[in-house]
Amino acid sequence: MKIGFIGLGRMGAGMAANLLKADHEVSVYNRTRTKADELVAQGAKAAASASDACRGDVVITMLANDDAVESVVFGKDGIIDSLPVGATHVSSSTISVALSERLAAAHAKAGQRFIAAPVFGRPDVAAVGKLFVIAAGAPDAIEATAPLFDAIGQKTFVVSDNPQAANLVKLSGNFLIASVIESLGEAMALVGKGGVDPREYLDILTSTLFGAPVYKTYGGLIADRKSRTRRFCGTTGLQRHPSDARGRGRPPRPHAAREPAA
Repeated sequence: MKIGFIGLGRMGAGMAANLLKADHEVSVYNRTRTKADELVAQGAKAAASASDACRGDVVITMLANDDAVESVVFGKDGIIDSLPVGATHVSSSTISVALSERLAAAHAKAGQRFIAAPVFGRPDVAAVGKLFVIAAGAPDAIEATAPLFDAIGQKTFVVSDNPQAANLVKLSGNFLIASVIESLGEAMALVGKGGVDPREYLDILTSTLFGAPVYKTYGGLIADRKSRTRRFCGTTGLQRHPSDARGRGRPPRPHAAREPAA
């Protein structure tokens, strides 16, 4: 399949690489052009612009937020103006429900197809093609793009004919992840102030009642004081509460870290 891929950040680069490994013809575009170099070395074509990436059957976007998606889709020589009639835009970005609805309407008016397909999984999971894909859109469009989802993920969940439903699922999932991070941060700060080793505490949790991957992954990051955990809370978790995907705010420091242990 002839694919354009726009957005080669930590998630997008891995996804595009796995599409290449699945023998798809992939054109890649990123505002920072050097991010395409490694993929070009693997066989991708470097698109000169977002418009240039829209010459095939499908264009996939994996961008940071609503503003970035709006710019690429609705801007001058953007996806709406450039994608052929009958071709499909697959949006894997974490965006608001409102923007997803707007995208669906605009693509329909232009005679194009639109699928929302956000993913669950961190960059290391994207790199090995083991993401979980949450897809929503017209059944025939999803069937046609199923090989792409198989290339980037270990399982695809089709949740609705309405694209915005996939974005709602993704946002609600991010909210739950952020809640886990917040509760783990509080608990680990509390026991840490009491002299308990955070790694030993995490092993107790994940070996008993809290064995889910989200506790193991983010618990490990918290125990090791990795900054990426805080970045998730600030940009893709609490700022994108399901009821207000464009809210602002920075997650507070755990209360237990500010109070003396009893």
